[in-house]
Amino acid sequence: MKTAGIFLLGLLVGAGAMMAPAVAHHLLEHWLAAHRGNAGLGAGELAHTEEKFEFVANGPMTEVAPLFGASKERVWAAGWNPQFVWPGEETDREGMVFKVAHGHMKSIWVNTALDLQGGRIQYAYVIPGAMATVITLELTAQGEKTHVAVEYDRTALDGEMNAHVQQMAAEDAKSGPEWEREVSAYLVRQK
Repeated sequence: MKTAGIFLLGLLVGAGAMMAPAVAHHLLEHWLAAHRGNAGLGAGELAHTEEKFEFVANGPMTEVAPLFGASKERVWAAGWNPQFVWPGEETDREGMVFKVAHGHMKSIWVNTALDLQGGRIQYAYVIPGAMATVITLELTAQGEKTHVAVEYDRTALDGEMNAHVQQMAAEDAKSGPEWEREVSAYLVRQK
């Protein structure tokens, strides 16, 4: 009986030693994910976020909607400087393609919807190797004011970008008051 107990103890210790690297690897991956801001993502998973915000602009939709064209946005958004690729002249139109600098990286933007009368505007942009983003705006006339609903859908293109995507989503969620302030300030200056 004593020999069987020693054998069983040896078997358990041996199995534990064989499993230790796998358990250690799992614990290390979990710790790294948590410290990169990737809690909840499995190994190899890419972050995807969907954030929405809303605000009311103090102007009629006919004045507010054009402010979300890539060129026209320059008048109210500090630092916004798109470089147009197509069409050749800088003009806001459906299908326009432009680049925007992000530090040492550049994003490539495509306008996928620019229905100013219907109140639907959408952009898709990619920072190669880093992130893909879709921005959708839905505008609704409210008399002399305009309700603006904005959704940012972001997807990491590399696991190293997961924390950045999640950080940007947190910033997106808080953007409503800033957009409202900047758009409304511009509209006041125009009167």
